[in-house]
Amino acid sequence: YGMFHLLFRIPKITQCTVHQLPKTKFPLFVANQSFGSVTMEKVNQTRSVSEFILLGLSSRPEDQKPLFIIFLTMYLVTIIGNLLIILAIHSDPQLQTPMYFFLSFLSFTDICFTTTKTISYAGCLTQMYFIYALGNTDSCLLVLMAFDRYVAICDPFRYVTTMNHCCCILLVAFSCSFSHVHSLLHTLLLNRLTFCDSNIIHHFLCDINPLLKLSCSSTFVNEIMIMSEGSVVLVTPFLCITLSYIQIFITVLKIPSAAGKRKAFSTCGSHLTVVTLFYGSIFCVYLQPLSTYTVRDHVATLAYTVLSSMLNPFIYSLRNKDMERGLRKLMARRKS
Repeated sequence: YGMFHLLFRIPKITQCTVHQLPKTKFPLFVANQSFGSVTMEKVNQTRSVSEFILLGLSSRPEDQKPLFIIFLTMYLVTIIGNLLIILAIHSDPQLQTPMYFFLSFLSFTDICFTTTKTISYAGCLTQMYFIYALGNTDSCLLVLMAFDRYVAICDPFRYVTTMNHCCCILLVAFSCSFSHVHSLLHTLLLNRLTFCDSNIIHHFLCDINPLLKLSCSSTFVNEIMIMSEGSVVLVTPFLCITLSYIQIFITVLKIPSAAGKRKAFSTCGSHLTVVTLFYGSIFCVYLQPLSTYTVRDHVATLAYTVLSSMLNPFIYSLRNKDMERGLRKLMARRKS
């Protein structure tokens, strides 16, 4: 999502006319010398910022080419890796299980994360909407995958009836709907604000905290919603995952054989790695007051938007014999 924004578009300084002056809430007066004397004209400044300029990770020209190559490579790896995961799951009958059903949707949202790229005012709000919608969908899918592991390990005899195909589709549909409603709420609240001074976003994407810092109107309601409703939306899935794994660990510790314990833990290791990377970076960015948000938080944003999407295919493929077998079958089918 917005990985192409890492091309670091730098604003050029040009000569401004009266109509290009920054819009403010205060009356602006200019000199009118047409009658040989200086009179004051009140310039109507009713319009707000029409577009934003994303500075990216670096404003130094010498950094642009190396960073472009790095992130273009990451972009291609993300697209190819997640596409391979989706194709392997849907082409191998042995991978037609709820866990891999959720994983295929997770890979799809990771692909969408890397292809949102706009910088106009409307486009910036659109980008932020999809960033939040896809990010929360990722969060919900991680909860569903944890629940799938919980049912498979703690209640295996009811697994087939509980995690049937219809139930999985309904859970995914609810996750997507809930995520889009949450994203729409914050986008509409942001659209109420006025941006009348600087339009330069010190970020590589349209995130809510940098946008709130640019607003010249009160952001009190937005900050309250982020710290209350936003925190609930972030923390609740994480608590559900934590409680699921507590029950899983308790159940696994009761397994008498060491081989059985290793097999049970191996099915959860990759998911736990993704959860740690995803929620660790998100908490660093959003569970803090707006006044403490700094440029250093860009690294955390980069982790859950770019790095997480790129690493997910590798994390779920390593030490996963079923996925490795599915990928080998897919490659063999393509060669033949």
